[in-house]
Amino acid sequence: MIIGIDIGGTTTDITGFKSGKIIHPLSVKADDPVTSAAGALGKFLEVNNIPLDKIRLIATTGVGSGAILENLFGIPVIKIDEFSAIGTAGKFLTGLKKTVVISMGTGTAIVIVHNKSIRHWGGSGVGGGTLMGLAKKMLNISTIETLIEKASLGNLDNVDLSVGDIAGRNLVNLPATATASNFGKMSDKASDNDIAMAIINMVTQTIALLGISAARANNLSDIVLTGKLTGIPQVKKIVEMVADLYKARFYIPDNAGYATAIGAAIMLGEKISSQKKS
Repeated sequence: MIIGIDIGGTTTDITGFKSGKIIHPLSVKADDPVTSAAGALGKFLEVNNIPLDKIRLIATTGVGSGAILENLFGIPVIKIDEFSAIGTAGKFLTGLKKTVVISMGTGTAIVIVHNKSIRHWGGSGVGGGTLMGLAKKMLNISTIETLIEKASLGNLDNVDLSVGDIAGRNLVNLPATATASNFGKMSDKASDNDIAMAIINMVTQTIALLGISAARANNLSDIVLTGKLTGIPQVKKIVEMVADLYKARFYIPDNAGYATAIGAAIMLGEKISSQKKS
């Protein structure tokens, strides 16, 4: 079995990969990179009742992977390029060979996949870190669970300015419900629930529109979303509305939240297979 570990800015993800199958991905909070990686591996082995000697190699990726030395618990560690891991996972999880793959993590990374070619196209500082930073400052909320709960009761009409608010009707190619300005209305009646929903809406819309721009710039039709933000219930609904408005195709595959760790494990497996053949 090969282990993939993605050491991010706020969480560390881990998954097993064997015989082309993903094995029980999970996450731990990331503080110190070495501690979080060791903790993730220990938790993975315990949860899956897997002996340490069954692990052949570990693939590490993400911003914290540089802190990991040549082995972890005596198991050899191979470092994998994060953007390549993102693209590889997008291909594997969807079966698409030509697509934009977006990692919605603490920030946002955008990767272009064109058959065997995978390249970093760009990104944004708007991501999960933005989401929780605004939630902390504006609502004194420190957990994503509380933000999601409040947002489920929120009403964007009290915070966001819509096309209908300005024009009073639909415009060419723009329905009255389309967002004209995030937080552009901000009524005195806006509740914490409304603001929570508006924060999620703004971050998600920004990422989705960046994905559409990347797809159009590269003559691609499909956009794959990965990363922890894909697990937020409101994100899927917002993406569906953006997709409908811009006639775009978005995919949120199973295990999207663990995609980068999955991609790292797959790449290491492919590298081993290639070495055997040569």
